[in-house]
Amino acid sequence: MKNLVSIVCVLTVSAQLSAQKVTHQEVFSAKMNKTVKTIIITPDVQQGATYPSVYILHGYSGNPERTIKQDIPDLVQKAQEYKTIYVLPDGNYNSWYVDSPLVKDSQYQTFIGQELVDFVNKNYPVKNDKKTRGILGWSMGGYGAVNIGTAYNHTFGIVGSSCGALDFNSFGEGYTHYQVDKVLGSAISLNPKFLTDNKVKTMATAEQQYIFDCGTEDTQMIEMNRKFHKKLTDLKIQHLYIESLGIHDPKYWSRSLSEQLTLFDRFFKL
Repeated sequence: MKNLVSIVCVLTVSAQLSAQKVTHQEVFSAKMNKTVKTIIITPDVQQGATYPSVYILHGYSGNPERTIKQDIPDLVQKAQEYKTIYVLPDGNYNSWYVDSPLVKDSQYQTFIGQELVDFVNKNYPVKNDKKTRGILGWSMGGYGAVNIGTAYNHTFGIVGSSCGALDFNSFGEGYTHYQVDKVLGSAISLNPKFLTDNKVKTMATAEQQYIFDCGTEDTQMIEMNRKFHKKLTDLKIQHLYIESLGIHDPKYWSRSLSEQLTLFDRFFKL
């Protein structure tokens, strides 16, 4: 009898997991006049139920396929565990998730913050309110999450950045190495509105939750994250800041992002 019960339980779990979907979408952007590859991960959807959603932005040179295979390999499992819909847009390798003043078909701030959210709201059973919608990313995507999350602070209730590239002014050679100049122009003539430091005034009154983390051996990003943490602290802007052992690699951010998603889930349930 015990064996029969075990078999039934296993079959039930398998049926639930098989009902999960990893959907590859081509989402049209009117702003850019092109489609954007997007992966949408849903839990086992129950009829009549709606779910929180998290928009996940990959780092420089990444893509959604790599995200689910390497960067956050437990993401499909987490969608089921947390009953959350995860939305992974392709950031076009080096878009930096901005509305580029130079490249007409690189308007990713508007696409993700407005067009993609509208598409998901219309086509997936998501809860359509700020309290149950979040955005996070790492490296380039960490910058993107803060940039888009603060620009659309009435859309996203929680914003997370892991080892984010938060300060173009201290990027040095990285500014051209990571092709920021391709979408924003030279560092010398950079419009101040693209600097993360200039988001703090909005953050002070946006009524959002913020999470930042970085590896202590991440020589590329640690100092700019510490600097931003201090700025927020000095201005008494509530946020969670975490440092732990790690360098700028998938081993670090796959752990940190998984932990952030746990915190996102707790926020959605408050």
